[in-house]
Amino acid sequence: MDTKTIIRFKKLLLEEKQRLLNNSKNAMKNELALSPDDLPDETDLAASQINQNLVFKLRDRERQLLTKIDEALAKIEEGTFGVCESCEEPIEPKRLEARPSTALCIACKEKQEHRQKIYA
Repeated sequence: MDTKTIIRFKKLLLEEKQRLLNNSKNAMKNELALSPDDLPDETDLAASQINQNLVFKLRDRERQLLTKIDEALAKIEEGTFGVCESCEEPIEPKRLEARPSTALCIACKEKQEHRQKIYA
């Protein structure tokens, strides 16, 4: 992969990382702030708890994506970005465009998902 393409992917990864970090900061300020006075009955409390659980799940997914982004940025520094971790073949550019933090080519990802379906 040429230097220009690597720089573009690095920029995309850094922008996505910043967006996720900003979302987390906003969530801490807005979504997780609860006052018992705002929840006068059990129905409101239950709805609020369901909402908080959803927010926590979303934040956990974002945390996992941040980890993948950091791993992809480390691969850029090591010079191994765009190489499948499983088969060690180059990952298709279209796949990297769609998901720059990916570590697997489409074929290996499909195999992984198939195994997860079988054992889930």
